[in-house]
Amino acid sequence: MKRIMNFGALLLIACILTSCGYNTLQTKEETVFKAWADIESTLQRRSDLIPNLVASVKGYAKHEQETLQQVIEARSKATSIQLSPADLSNPAAMQQLQAVQGELSSALSRLMVVVERYPDLKANQSFLDLQNQLEGTENRINVARQRYNTAVEQFNGSIRRFPESLTNKLLLHLEKKEYFKADEAARVAPKVTF
Repeated sequence: MKRIMNFGALLLIACILTSCGYNTLQTKEETVFKAWADIESTLQRRSDLIPNLVASVKGYAKHEQETLQQVIEARSKATSIQLSPADLSNPAAMQQLQAVQGELSSALSRLMVVVERYPDLKANQSFLDLQNQLEGTENRINVARQRYNTAVEQFNGSIRRFPESLTNKLLLHLEKKEYFKADEAARVAPKVTF
């Protein structure tokens, strides 16, 4: 009888441990980290394309030096901030990264306005290819941000849902991850004038 009770207790413990979410929580946290790495990869791609874009525009728009300099400075700031996986739970670090990335996006928008003033540049095939690459990169960044936020949503929900919340509280001590949020300037619709 004692053997049966011991076996039953072991079976009960095994069932509890397999449904406690220990492995699931770790897998979901790794999904968040991978999604963040995807964002970093696309941000790096954009950063790598910017010098080529600036060089293309420089040849046509020598007197637009100020705008070009702003793009170069914004790129430099954006690449100087690196977040580690531990920083994904730090709202201040996420906000700082998002702010410098927003500055870079703003500078690139101003650069595109400069390009509109130079019909020869707009017709240049290498510039058009580069512009298409940059546009594609911006789309990739947006998709990567959405995937990251989805992974964060699933992870944050898991560490709050029973029984995973209990497992997290007792064993893992994982922290809630921060969402990638829109820049404050993005909340205002741009004015288009013709």
